[in-house]
Amino acid sequence: MKSKNILLITLALALLTCLITLTMKTGKTAKTPTDNQAALTAIMERTSVRSFTSQTVEAEKIEALLRAGMAAPSAVNKQPWHFIVVTKREQLDALADANPNAAFLKQAPLAIVVCGDLSKALPGDAQEYWIQDCSAATENILVAATGLGLGATWTGTYPRKERVEAAKKVLELPDHIIPLNTLVIGYPSGEVTPKDKWSEENISYEVFGRKDKPEATAPAVKEEKVLREVNGVAEFRNNPFSWFTGDGLLLAAGDQNGFNAMTIGWGSLGNIWGSGTSTMTVYVAPARYTYEFMEKTKYFTVMAFDEKHKKVLRYMGSHSGRDEDKVKALGLTTLYTENGTPYFAEAQEVYECEMIYHSPLDPKGFGEMPAKFYSNFAAGVHSMYMGKIVRVLKK
Repeated sequence: MKSKNILLITLALALLTCLITLTMKTGKTAKTPTDNQAALTAIMERTSVRSFTSQTVEAEKIEALLRAGMAAPSAVNKQPWHFIVVTKREQLDALADANPNAAFLKQAPLAIVVCGDLSKALPGDAQEYWIQDCSAATENILVAATGLGLGATWTGTYPRKERVEAAKKVLELPDHIIPLNTLVIGYPSGEVTPKDKWSEENISYEVFGRKDKPEATAPAVKEEKVLREVNGVAEFRNNPFSWFTGDGLLLAAGDQNGFNAMTIGWGSLGNIWGSGTSTMTVYVAPARYTYEFMEKTKYFTVMAFDEKHKKVLRYMGSHSGRDEDKVKALGLTTLYTENGTPYFAEAQEVYECEMIYHSPLDPKGFGEMPAKFYSNFAAGVHSMYMGKIVRVLKK
């Protein structure tokens, strides 16, 4: 019974966590959220692969698999895992001999042995949570392998004592490192067909054995967060003279290591010297938190929102990212382009711009209107940032 409980909990944890892992394609985030079903698709397409080509698995993909494994949850965040990466032929063959169910490892280019590190495990009766933790990490790796175009199979080691001892000998493992399994990985040599494992017999409702489903209720209205990439500015249907007015637009700059967003109401659209290169120019005062990100970024995004999201623009314009996490406060979903530029899934339109020019405005060149605006403006003279529009996303 204890083993069954561990397996059930492990599978539940794995399903929750593998939704995270499929954003990792060679360690980068996906280009756009045009396929919000990517994680579920990879889960459903995952299947055990036991026949591989001779193609070597690239180092960046191996790292992506390991990162996926380490993204798994663990009890009290102990992360009691250790991964042994094996690529040398003699070691792969030795591991195959150590496990009768892993003979096909002799023609695979890669193995990852998922181990439990008992020195990091919880004390007492809770120590065996390492099995669940490492199993969740294992499932993450398997699903990530599918997402990366690889094939993989989970071959069990623990708790079979003879297999554990044989693997420890091959890998020269100390006593506190326990091999849970060996993942055999490579490029599939043929077509891979996943199995349909759905079965109503394996489901109960409320209590064991009850098969009547809950009464249907009206489904909650879910916000559509899918943006599609469109053909540059060819689909731009807004009035360029009024687009920056009203509640304004949202400007974001930075990357996955840190960014900020702010509301803007000053900008312009155009092109470079009649070349057909579309541009967007925005202006940021040095007192704004976003200014420091704009000064060192290569890309920035400008976002428009529909009426039901006007509160986003109002909040972003009246609160500083220095003082709080505005994204968390608003419950926004942060996404990144392939260039690492941040934007929000709730936006109606997203314009990614590559910086081509920026400079502080020169007050000596002000006419009557800007001089009037700046007469009581304490945030300093704005800098202008001109960007080439390189990507447009729309709902």
